[in-house]
Amino acid sequence: MSLLDLDLSEVTYFDLNNEVNIPKNGQIQLEKDQEALEAFMKENVEPNLKKFDSLKERFDWMIENDFLEKAFVEMYDMTFIEKLYAFLEEQNFQFASFMAAFKFYNQYAQKTNDKAYYVESYLDRVAVNALFYANGDEDLAMSLANEMIHQRYQPATPSFLNAGRARRGELVSCFVLQSTDNMNSIGRIINSALQLSKMGGGVGINLSNVREAGAPVMGIENSAGGIVPIMKLLEDSFTFSSQVGARQGAGVVYLNIFHPDLMTFMATKKENADEKVRVKTLSLGLVVPDKFYELIKNNEQMALFSPDDVEREYGVPFNYVDITAEYDNMVANDNIRKKYVAARNVEEEISKLQQESGYPYIMNVDTVNAANPVPGKVVSSNLCSEILQAQKPSMLNDEQEYTTLGEDISCNLGSINIVNMMKGEDFGASVEAMIRALSFVSDNSNLNVVPSVQNGNQKKHAVGLGAMGLAAMFAQNQMMYGDEEALDFTSTFFSTLNYYSIKASMHIAEDRGTSFEGFEESTYADGTYFDKYLTEDFGPQTDKVKALFENIAVPSKADWEELKAQVKENGMYNAYRHAIAPTGSISYVNNTTASLHPIINRIEERQEGMIGKVYYPAPGLSNETLPYYQSAYDTDMRKVVDVYAAAQPHIDQGMSLTYFMRSTLPEGLYEWKNGRTEKMTTRDLSILRNYAFKKGIKTIYYVRTFTDDNQEAGVNECESCSI
Repeated sequence: MSLLDLDLSEVTYFDLNNEVNIPKNGQIQLEKDQEALEAFMKENVEPNLKKFDSLKERFDWMIENDFLEKAFVEMYDMTFIEKLYAFLEEQNFQFASFMAAFKFYNQYAQKTNDKAYYVESYLDRVAVNALFYANGDEDLAMSLANEMIHQRYQPATPSFLNAGRARRGELVSCFVLQSTDNMNSIGRIINSALQLSKMGGGVGINLSNVREAGAPVMGIENSAGGIVPIMKLLEDSFTFSSQVGARQGAGVVYLNIFHPDLMTFMATKKENADEKVRVKTLSLGLVVPDKFYELIKNNEQMALFSPDDVEREYGVPFNYVDITAEYDNMVANDNIRKKYVAARNVEEEISKLQQESGYPYIMNVDTVNAANPVPGKVVSSNLCSEILQAQKPSMLNDEQEYTTLGEDISCNLGSINIVNMMKGEDFGASVEAMIRALSFVSDNSNLNVVPSVQNGNQKKHAVGLGAMGLAAMFAQNQMMYGDEEALDFTSTFFSTLNYYSIKASMHIAEDRGTSFEGFEESTYADGTYFDKYLTEDFGPQTDKVKALFENIAVPSKADWEELKAQVKENGMYNAYRHAIAPTGSISYVNNTTASLHPIINRIEERQEGMIGKVYYPAPGLSNETLPYYQSAYDTDMRKVVDVYAAAQPHIDQGMSLTYFMRSTLPEGLYEWKNGRTEKMTTRDLSILRNYAFKKGIKTIYYVRTFTDDNQEAGVNECESCSI
């Protein structure tokens, strides 16, 4: 028997799983999930997992048959690999749900070339990840194996899937580029999009520096095509570059909200847009300075400025002008062409589009840069809106050679399973292993097909350690999402995580005798980054959260003071350390809730390809936790913002914050709806976006709407760069 001979009509695990969704005596049949898991392992995995007489035989066969790279295996003696496997087997890992095992063996486990047999188990994939990312360091390999087998740490899908494979894609999750205002740069951007999409990972591209449609070129009026034709070229590029058939390429274009092509940019996502301008698969994001919110508040006209004129007047590309500070000067400057639109009309158009499509993403650029600890300006974000790093523009000549090599962004991601992390033996040691594993990916990524990305990566060593399972943590400890205890836990957890990740980055810098480029000009070096931790207590405040952190060394003000001195002396290796990405399949493998969001349903229904519907009960669901598992669609989105705002001060990059709305809003959820229509309106979204801005949220990802006919609109799974 093999997987090819498996008769799905005869297996029992799908039927058992479906019974989870059929109440019996008014109760959810949660026991059926465990029965389905047991049946899946017995009927599907165990008979079809290739067996070997010894570990040496297994590794030799895997290398000889082109399943594993030889180089990383040869860094270790087989006696150590046997020791690592013995440790992993002692942990007696068991998948916690049917969905966890199903997802792993369908999406992550390597199979024979004919897809007839599995050639690795979960334990094998963990072992290979640990050996690969430790790069010959036996102690680190053991530490990483410990973190992953207990599911405290989960590398992002590209990293977890591809680690150690002989035939693999890249390990990096996402990229961010920007174009300058000339044809050479635009051509290079399109080529870069093709190359990076082929490697794997979503690509964010900022086109704000490009002059608007109808602007003069070489003195000839109405010559410039604007950004929409470039967007169409990019969309076709991502469609063509399908990552060796594994999945569709994906990208997002960001535009500054003060760009003259703003309205046509947003119109490309309208369902009734002309096919010549409509973009179907490309995502949209807006870069929003504080000045926009001021103009909305005052109900003023809004000037949109020609990037070409702005660059000529200020001597830097449009992205690098502080529009909030310079707005009045730019309005008064007759050398800068501009057109006007009512700010509130723009605000309403944003809300209309978010209702219809879920786009655009919002990046509050001044909020981002006020908190940016690294020299330079953050001008854009990525496909999932959590990557926020400083960039430098490149200049090219007519031979497509770099006359100035700028710095663009690549980022590799990983995620902490919060529930399991809180059960760990040593919080600091866990974070140290995670940051070292992520740094290995940065150090070993070959990105020379896009020199500006390679340059930025080599200088910054940026990583993105995120987290998932926050809603599960709340529910399993009987905290309501967004209440006082939940906010207390969030603040304490992420401030503690921040402390230990800085310490880990400092240790790497100390070991290697080098810091990221620009460290000396950073707020880490001058010590001002640490001011808030020396003046405010971020330790637990409520009794329940104090009890949860009882066995975890939460840093005191004295600890922060000592770390400040150590960083000043030894430096830091990583310019950026944290980003909260959306988590997809890997959340199921870890049997936890996605990212920091509330759940969608207590029993989630997923359509799995040709197989049909698969049901997934919320992790830890029971009679005791059921009241604490409330659907995101029935949750006041201000509570979601509050939770994210509690984490944001401790996260140097951003967070993929999604709004979950119903077409018909639950009665009493939002007080401003009293006496008004229960239908979601553009006003509701405007109020919520402005609330996020006032709470210091850096980015809003997208808006998911649950319609009255039980469909989800504006859903973007972001498979290209989700964890």
